[in-house]
Amino acid sequence: MRKFLVVLDDSRECLNAMRFAAMRAAHTGGGVTVLSVIPPDEFNHWIGVAEVMREEARERIHAHFEVFAKWMRDKQGVEPELAIREGDPVPQIIEHVQSDSEIGVLVLGAGTDKKGPGPLVTQLTRNSGSLPIPVTIVPGDLSKEKLEAIT
Repeated sequence: MRKFLVVLDDSRECLNAMRFAAMRAAHTGGGVTVLSVIPPDEFNHWIGVAEVMREEARERIHAHFEVFAKWMRDKQGVEPELAIREGDPVPQIIEHVQSDSEIGVLVLGAGTDKKGPGPLVTQLTRNSGSLPIPVTIVPGDLSKEKLEAIT
């Protein structure tokens, strides 16, 4: 089964990437893997404090994931899986793609502000020539109706 990999983060554009991945998976009989990466700078504290912060980050990720997972199950009939990694986001995304041969497409949401599409889109498109899968970039301000029409 081909899976769509989508990155769960705190960005607004993440929502459209999630929707797109779930709709495409539903239309093609594929699956969705939701990847969240905990950056290393969140844990630059004493060991005890870092462990508590790491656990709190995981709890936030699980809660955030469950909101998207419920929508995917209820509206698209897709059962997503969650993967959590720790480290710098871009290398972790690339490592995850390389570790799961069922992942066929990386789906990213592009930001809409004047600073550009966002750090993940910028960095991963620079590396896209060496990725073993295609990258789909979903515009952050694409309406829900437009998303439904193109998937």
